[in-house]
Amino acid sequence: MTKQKNYKKTLIACYLGFVTQAISANFAPLLFLTFKSTYGITLEKIAMIPLVFYLTQLLIDLAATKFADKIGYRTCVVASQVLSAVGLILMAILPEVLPVPFIGVLISVVLYAIGSGLIEVLVSPIVEACPFENKDGMMSLLHSFYCWGAMGVIFGSTLFFAAFGVENWKILTFIWALVPLYNTFNFISCPIERLVEDGKSMGISKLLKTPIFWLMIILMVCSGASEATMAQWASAFTESAIGVSKTVGDLAGPCLFAMFMGISRMLYGKFSEKLDLTGVMLICGAMCAGCYLLASLSTLPILGLTGCAVCGLAVGIMWPGSISISSQKCPRGGTAMFAFLALAGDLGAMVSPAMVGSLSEMAGGNLKTGLLVATIFPVILVFGLLILKKKVGKATNR
Repeated sequence: MTKQKNYKKTLIACYLGFVTQAISANFAPLLFLTFKSTYGITLEKIAMIPLVFYLTQLLIDLAATKFADKIGYRTCVVASQVLSAVGLILMAILPEVLPVPFIGVLISVVLYAIGSGLIEVLVSPIVEACPFENKDGMMSLLHSFYCWGAMGVIFGSTLFFAAFGVENWKILTFIWALVPLYNTFNFISCPIERLVEDGKSMGISKLLKTPIFWLMIILMVCSGASEATMAQWASAFTESAIGVSKTVGDLAGPCLFAMFMGISRMLYGKFSEKLDLTGVMLICGAMCAGCYLLASLSTLPILGLTGCAVCGLAVGIMWPGSISISSQKCPRGGTAMFAFLALAGDLGAMVSPAMVGSLSEMAGGNLKTGLLVATIFPVILVFGLLILKKKVGKATNR
């Protein structure tokens, strides 16, 4: 008698994979001022840490289009957890033993960024390949765990620092490293299926010649930009608009944003079978543009904060929704398609917040100006979805 495969274990491993990615992306920024005071690292150098993190992730996204299928999902995803754990552990060790502490921090960041990039490329296709019903809902629920992970890291770290002092941050680093360490064993033993059978995927050259694939790339760039811009500037916006402390700004801005984003993904996961994904994304795109306009044009601070927080509700479905639509429209896209989608999302997430910062600086430090210009991304997403809906309508009428 054949033993039935336990795909719930695969799902739990993938949930914790996104929690690991949230730890990698959100923990180090909480320590920036600690790095400055402890190791004497300048703010200019500290600004390189997120840049190195996202650039490494981008390069891994690109490289994974070539090696992920050859090496195999299991080997790559186990490596993602090991590298994430090792990177976090070394962040507490290397700055103390190397002559230049900043080099130690960067080596650690590169290691867990490689792990984070592999998670981003592999976890979605692993879930997509499992024989679950309601794939749209599963994908949305899966991505909600990044939001809960981000909230957990911010809240958990803030409580730890309040109770034990920020000088004990190394102990907390070891604690966070236990998540990917534990999850390594989940990925070693859980069932993992191939997304597309050998020889049946489209191949990179054919994929790049498919017009609808490029429309998906545009949707992913806009999704990444819409999500990351507000997420990264939420704390600074809350501080400047309402005039609160950094701690309150972190909790009121990014945490509220992440909470609403997680709620959005959970709600869609629950009701997705009754909803039209493209229609929901159109509403969310329009709502996101409205939130950006509210945050950037409102003269009342509370309305600005509302726009910032509710934006999380609007962007929540964009990233997982774009992946689900891509899976439907290009079912033979394979791992390469997921890698290119992750690359496009990361590109939007890297370019847009930097653009907002530069434009705000040019406007005399007015963050609202930068956020107003960033409204272009959800607007382009809406137009892209309308084109997609029109194409599908034409195909149905033939």
